[in-house]
Amino acid sequence: MPLGLRGKKKAKSKENAPLVEGEKAAGASGQSLPGPPGPARKLVFHAQLAHGSPTGRVENFASIQELYAKIAGVFDISPAEILYCTLNTPKIDMKRLLGGQLGLEDFIFAHVKGLKKEVNVYKSEDSLGLTITDNGVGYAFIKRIKDGSIIDSVKTICVGDHIECINGENIIGQRHYEVAKKLKELKKEELFTMTLIEPKKAFEIGPRSKAGKSSAEKIGSARGTLRLRSGGPATVEELPSETKAKAIEKVDDLLELYMGIRDFDLATTMFEAGKDKSNPDEFAVAVDETLGDFAFPDEFVFDVWEAIGDGKRDDHL
Repeated sequence: MPLGLRGKKKAKSKENAPLVEGEKAAGASGQSLPGPPGPARKLVFHAQLAHGSPTGRVENFASIQELYAKIAGVFDISPAEILYCTLNTPKIDMKRLLGGQLGLEDFIFAHVKGLKKEVNVYKSEDSLGLTITDNGVGYAFIKRIKDGSIIDSVKTICVGDHIECINGENIIGQRHYEVAKKLKELKKEELFTMTLIEPKKAFEIGPRSKAGKSSAEKIGSARGTLRLRSGGPATVEELPSETKAKAIEKVDDLLELYMGIRDFDLATTMFEAGKDKSNPDEFAVAVDETLGDFAFPDEFVFDVWEAIGDGKRDDHL
């Protein structure tokens, strides 16, 4: 996938292959040797299965779905086996989830399906105390469990579990907000059943290699990100400013508060929709045009506008 990146070439080795391929060789003086222009350089990312595997290399993808297919091909598994990916850690760390943006030197860990379990939950309160997100290709899973909540009392339910069915209804293919709505609409003082699939876990405990540092630590991080889109090509973008990142995080917090979901890409879309608007009415119209299917309540839209306004004032957007 030609993305036109520029950068210096790293020396090849069996242990640490270069991230960017297709660069010109340099002469003894350090100057690039003359010659006809070569093919556009391509991004190459390193990946492992989170429960343990050799390191693979994935490239030429423009969406989450294509990335999962590439990872599946490298490790000879079905794309449907991949629940989600984390970046730079094999742990089930919800702060390191792969969303719509991928750092140019991020190391990808794919979490695949493990044990399936069926749990019964008695809904004694209106709020279950869990936050839902999804992997962008049809799998909703639990991102957060509130301490002391109904779900927290059911110890077989864990952060990272994929929700496959609710009361026997298969919900694969539904977005996180649809799943959250179904759970919210369950009647109080009644028992309901969830079929969950937890990610496969490693048998061994300890470092993944004999080297002093893990592969992920060796890769490091880069300043740019690869933005993956559901429609259109992926693009390389600069990292957002600290102020913008904080504003987007506030919007994501509001999504969790009002809707029981977290979605960095959705929060980013809302921020972008409001950054050039001069008042909340203009912002509300933009949200309806862009995200009308969500039917956000007015108070939520206003709170998001306030969060975006704080970011605009601090960053002079």
